[in-house]
Amino acid sequence: MLMQRQIKRLCFVVVSILLSFNAFAQRGTGDLGVVIERATGSIQIIETTHNTSLARITGMGDLSHATVVYSRDEKFAYIFGRDGGLTKIDMLAHKIVKRIIQSGNSIGGAISQDGRLIAVSNYTPGGVKVFNSKTLELVADIPASYGNSGKRSKVVGLVDAPGEKFVFSLWDAGQIWIADFSKQALAKNHNKPRITKFKNIGKNPYDALITPNGRYYIAGLFGEDGMAMLDLWHINKGVKRILNHYGKGEKKLPVYKMPHLEGWTIAGDRAFVPAVGHHEVLVINTQNWTEAGRIPVHGQPIFVMARPDGHYVWVNFAVPRNDTVQVINTETLKIVKTLVPGKGVLHMAFEPRGEEVWVSVRDKNRVNVYNTDTYRLDSSIKARKPSGIFLTSRAHETGL
Repeated sequence: MLMQRQIKRLCFVVVSILLSFNAFAQRGTGDLGVVIERATGSIQIIETTHNTSLARITGMGDLSHATVVYSRDEKFAYIFGRDGGLTKIDMLAHKIVKRIIQSGNSIGGAISQDGRLIAVSNYTPGGVKVFNSKTLELVADIPASYGNSGKRSKVVGLVDAPGEKFVFSLWDAGQIWIADFSKQALAKNHNKPRITKFKNIGKNPYDALITPNGRYYIAGLFGEDGMAMLDLWHINKGVKRILNHYGKGEKKLPVYKMPHLEGWTIAGDRAFVPAVGHHEVLVINTQNWTEAGRIPVHGQPIFVMARPDGHYVWVNFAVPRNDTVQVINTETLKIVKTLVPGKGVLHMAFEPRGEEVWVSVRDKNRVNVYNTDTYRLDSSIKARKPSGIFLTSRAHETGL
């Protein structure tokens, strides 16, 4: 009898220790993120509380133009590779859950408002494929066919929109499409998404964005000056041209790298947008979507990104001036700081409350973390040719 009591007591102690260890080992996901290591087909999982790297995961193919979205609970990352790969990552277990090759050449993706669906935009073959976020099983295949010949267009600017919709642009066709996956649309359309098409929006839409409130979808036009805007609250009004001929009569510079409109920012009632082929950041009045000013900057802007409070925007640049970051005060429209982290500044990501910003410096094989008040270098993490930086806070933003 004594022996049995001792064994039970020992078992209780062991179980208590294991439970305590498990509780200690568990963590939340709110301060996690992914750094893309583009040259090696790998990622690092990082945390922003202590600015450390937690793990490296390999075997994800061509990440030369990779983007990331997150599940609603931030536990899973979905990584879109240039080789058509779609990879689901468990952020806590630090492992690949599933990986598929869904096309020959993809350019990005989005997750639906309710988190059920993952959409991928494809160059080859042109179109959008939509998958179940739990299983990565194909839900819908939307060929971007246009014209009488049935040619397929490259798809760019894919974003999620409220109401379980995806919006995207057709580079070759000069169109914007809405794919409605709401329950109402599926019920009325034999369990298929309802597709709404807007034609003749302008030449070669190269990227697009959706405003944070999910109302306006805006596509940049590479083939002509200006942008195409669709009001998703009033789609019956069609597509409107804004900033028409903003570069008219001016000599453009060679475009070494296309700016990313998902990296623009809205601060108060103004938007800050990279100007294609110019060393300028455009300022837009979002009340009437007219030009409100231009800010001369160091080079051709790639990302124009706001600190979460909207007081400052940080700008990085295309080659050959891609060693620099500039900070603009959104009240005065003046440059207040110029940093030179080194060649190959490819991407930036602000922590959710904005106290620090993570900056990838590809040619230095490092990710630098700067204090956004003092501009002091707080931390630096080694990385293999880092490019995109994507924090889990993206799970709760529209259009990312």
